[in-house]
Amino acid sequence: MDSTASAVVRLLPTGELPAYTYVPGTDTPHPIRDPRGHSHGNRNRTARPMDPNAWADNRNYLLAIDYFNLGYYWEAHEEWERLWRASNPESLIGQFLKGLVKLSAAGVKVRERSIHGVRRHAASAGEVFADVAAEVGEDHFCGLEFIMLQFAADRAAQLTYRQEIEAGKPVRVFPFLLQPEPMPFS
Repeated sequence: MDSTASAVVRLLPTGELPAYTYVPGTDTPHPIRDPRGHSHGNRNRTARPMDPNAWADNRNYLLAIDYFNLGYYWEAHEEWERLWRASNPESLIGQFLKGLVKLSAAGVKVRERSIHGVRRHAASAGEVFADVAAEVGEDHFCGLEFIMLQFAADRAAQLTYRQEIEAGKPVRVFPFLLQPEPMPFS
């Protein structure tokens, strides 16, 4: 497990990082409900619907990948869920985003020390990615490679997580990064 962010190349370097990552069940303030939360007052923030052909232009999507890769799993989950709601949850893009939500939830469960939750969410993410890949019929979707996503989900479900992590400190708990293919020129 890597606790440094130095190896992570940010996709949205102008996106502000929260002061902490929320971990349910700890003394970190709830980001939205608690007045001390890093996103207090942002409950009704909306997202632009996701277009799989213009993924590189979607700020919420890029920020969620940055959050995930830097160990802000709860925050990544929130960004992808916001996109999922805006992008028709029953659509192909909605299903893809659901897989990313579940993969982020597995990261949250690592932080909560719920191995059952990690395995359940990661396995579910892998199944969603396999289903979407079968429908898409291509190797990549929204910049991410299906084989890597399925491998990452399977790997997340099989790992043993023993490291004690300080509550609120963003730490990568998975041995992989979500790395989109090179962004297309706009």
